[in-house]
Amino acid sequence: MTQLSDTEQRNTNSEAIDHLASTEIVRLMNAEDATIAGAVATQQDQIAAAIDVITDRIRAGGRLIYFGAGTSGRLGVLDASECPPTFSTPPEMVVGLIAGGHAALTRAIEGAEDLPESAVDDLRQIELSSRDVVVGIATSGRTPYVIGGLQYAQQLGAYAIGLACTRNSQLEPNADLMIVPVVGPEVVTGSTRLKAGTATKMVLNMLTTGAMVRLGKTYGNLMVDLTATNQKLHERSCRIVSEVTGLSGEEAQRVLEECDGQLKVAIVATLLKVSPGEARNRLHSAGGHLREAIRPAQEPGT
Repeated sequence: MTQLSDTEQRNTNSEAIDHLASTEIVRLMNAEDATIAGAVATQQDQIAAAIDVITDRIRAGGRLIYFGAGTSGRLGVLDASECPPTFSTPPEMVVGLIAGGHAALTRAIEGAEDLPESAVDDLRQIELSSRDVVVGIATSGRTPYVIGGLQYAQQLGAYAIGLACTRNSQLEPNADLMIVPVVGPEVVTGSTRLKAGTATKMVLNMLTTGAMVRLGKTYGNLMVDLTATNQKLHERSCRIVSEVTGLSGEEAQRVLEECDGQLKVAIVATLLKVSPGEARNRLHSAGGHLREAIRPAQEPGT
């Protein structure tokens, strides 16, 4: 019999959960969830190393590709899908794959995670190359779909990162770097959508946010590369332009319209008193980093 992973052990704190009142269940789950940040904190160096690799690969024209099964796959797809509206990245820059395909996002596809060759097919379909970095997510550390994908990625020369919530997992021999936040047994035995899922989401948040910050997608902590796809984001865009440039809300809206809604272009054009075209050129020369592009306006005497 296969040895149980950390995520499949029984949690002694919740053995009598079916006898508890709702308030007690909430307290128990909250107490268990309070340990997750500490587990992720043990992996700070590994997460930082992953951010550096992801940043370098994307700068060189590569992509970040997540893949997993079940909850792990869904979380990868979710994180990837949030990058374009948050950081104005092209959809192909961060890609999420899930065992069983699109249908598996909303319902379980029986046996999909047991086919390592399916991961190879999925990665071939998106034309995985040696320039890319992949993150194989398997909280149990032994999902065949993820192991197969990591092996294929390494064969091609892509950088392979494994993300698991159990020690000494089967992912480790097939990964160039491992991230292992060990959250311990779940409140409901084996239900890794709980603590393991939360830890996974926290790590993925750090990977994409860290890489996008390094790529110049923020100015301080302001989201200056967002795409205003709705009224809320349009209003946020105006507020950011106002905050950075000192323009009134009405003036910020006018400048944004002149700059085709591009936040960074509007800020550079305003602070350096240049045309939108010149602002785009300056941003391009600065590698997209707003702080570098407006540096002349920040120096004394300018």
